[in-house]
Amino acid sequence: MAGLLWSSYRSESVDDYPGVLVPLEEAHLHSHSSRSRPPSDLDDALLDYDDEGGHRHKDPADDEDTGMLLEMGTEPEYSIEGFRREVRRGNKGDEKWTDYEMKSKLINKAIQDIGMGRYNWQLFVLCGFGWFADNLWMQGISLTLPSLSAEFDISEKTVRYTTSFLFAGLCVGSFIWGVGSDVLGRRLAFNATLFITAIFGIASAFATSWAGVCFLYAALGFGVGGNLPVDGALFLEFLPDASSSLLTLLSVWWPIGQLCSSLLAWYFIGHLPAEQGWRHFVFSIGIITLIMFLVRFFICHLYESPKFLLSSGRQAEAVAVVHGIAFRNGRKTWLTEEILDAVVDGLSPLSPVTPRRRQHVTRQRLSTANIIKQRFASFSGDRLRPLFSSRKLGLTTALIWFCWATIGMGYPLFNAFLPQYLSHGGNNGGQQPAPETSTNTGSPETISAETYRNYAITSIAGVPGSLLAAYAVDMKSPFFGRRGTLALSTLVSAIFLYLFIKFGTTSGALLTFSCIEAFAQNIMYGVLYAFTPEIFPAPVRGAGTGVASFLNRVTGLVAPILAATVPGDGRTTPVYLSAALILAAFVGMVMIPIETRGRQRL
Repeated sequence: MAGLLWSSYRSESVDDYPGVLVPLEEAHLHSHSSRSRPPSDLDDALLDYDDEGGHRHKDPADDEDTGMLLEMGTEPEYSIEGFRREVRRGNKGDEKWTDYEMKSKLINKAIQDIGMGRYNWQLFVLCGFGWFADNLWMQGISLTLPSLSAEFDISEKTVRYTTSFLFAGLCVGSFIWGVGSDVLGRRLAFNATLFITAIFGIASAFATSWAGVCFLYAALGFGVGGNLPVDGALFLEFLPDASSSLLTLLSVWWPIGQLCSSLLAWYFIGHLPAEQGWRHFVFSIGIITLIMFLVRFFICHLYESPKFLLSSGRQAEAVAVVHGIAFRNGRKTWLTEEILDAVVDGLSPLSPVTPRRRQHVTRQRLSTANIIKQRFASFSGDRLRPLFSSRKLGLTTALIWFCWATIGMGYPLFNAFLPQYLSHGGNNGGQQPAPETSTNTGSPETISAETYRNYAITSIAGVPGSLLAAYAVDMKSPFFGRRGTLALSTLVSAIFLYLFIKFGTTSGALLTFSCIEAFAQNIMYGVLYAFTPEIFPAPVRGAGTGVASFLNRVTGLVAPILAATVPGDGRTTPVYLSAALILAAFVGMVMIPIETRGRQRL
């Protein structure tokens, strides 16, 4: 066990990955462009025939046009001077590129040249576990509400406060883990979130009172809250620019989590007595979460984010991680510490990392006396101030946080209580609300297996939304891309929320509208979770996404309180509020001044 723990968190070294480094002169042979370029006239031009009909390589100097093409298209790009021009390219107004930003560009280029491979796809699955767990529990807890209402004799509206405790944990967890991942590292948060969720999730199956259930739901929410901001940031920082749409595709795990939750609820809650079904259900998804943690921690060796290491002054480890990715993917890389320093600081690329310098770096890393104090100090407002360092970034930050906040309240007002809405079969849809009676004081209504079946169908309808989102975010049409796809799907979501209440007069109509709603909302959330971390530079990416997720959870905390206290039958007004909030988010999205499609991440 100790050996596994050490191997999971030991510092990386380039010496651990022999055979992956190639000289800078050969870097263009292992570049992204060399793999993606189809055979061309240039390749044919480099081949000639000898007198016996065999192939021989031509000297580019023998052909003036070919030699010029090589000089302009490949080799100068992979030189110190070429790198110096490339990392300083782009407009920052009166500001200069920082050392971190320039080195980040080089790391981006190195990861791009390594390309997608075994490690990236493994990380796609591991990060997908976090997205899966988020909706597994968010929707899972909403599915337990009718059973909690029946077992503990709580009215349909009062039991909605249960989700407030979940969202209290979610909002604290999203902020702590989001900012903490910038300070303590992505890897620690990446593993701890699932472990906390699993332990408290399993424990909640044995709760003996409604208060106990609420407390344990809040505790597991603290773990779940960190999954999306941490996992999204981590996956983004290992993702080649050419494969950036995969961050949106990562969101496909979200509706799959909901689907798994709804199918298990249909099996357990829909066919067992109220006091047994929800306990078997919660225990089963807790075990699933624990298995995902075990796979993450013990089976797969996860590297720390090179961007985090670079921003923490651990440049040697950042380079070693890039070598590790190349090793796992079966590729080569040209990145070294010497190249980073030569490009940014103007040093000679041949200057070696001497043993004395290496010893100094190690000693500095291991013996920093004030590391704990500095880590806690990093939770201050200084961590968030760079998000407003320019007018454009500040406006974008404010708008994206507004969108997260409004969606955070609007989404659960509908989805957290969808099983309750579907159970009424459209009896009051589009009509005057029924008088408030048993929903406040009488014995709670039992939800049938058919309702859980319809909820499962709705979950299935949401899965293609994430797949479509991954395709649409890279389209060059002004109506698509990141911003356009996000705004369009949000508008569709708002419209069909209104139609759900206005024209959902039958069970079939409610099911149809809820399926379209699930499809649109999965596009919306898929793009939102991909778009948000792309906006922020890596040193404050965890903080930016963490605050966004925190606002999302805080407003989500208010949603169940509104749903439980709003006048009327509690079935129509919450959905109308949800539609208005989602529409407000649409307005904020069209005002965002940044489109990240095709833009390099720092």
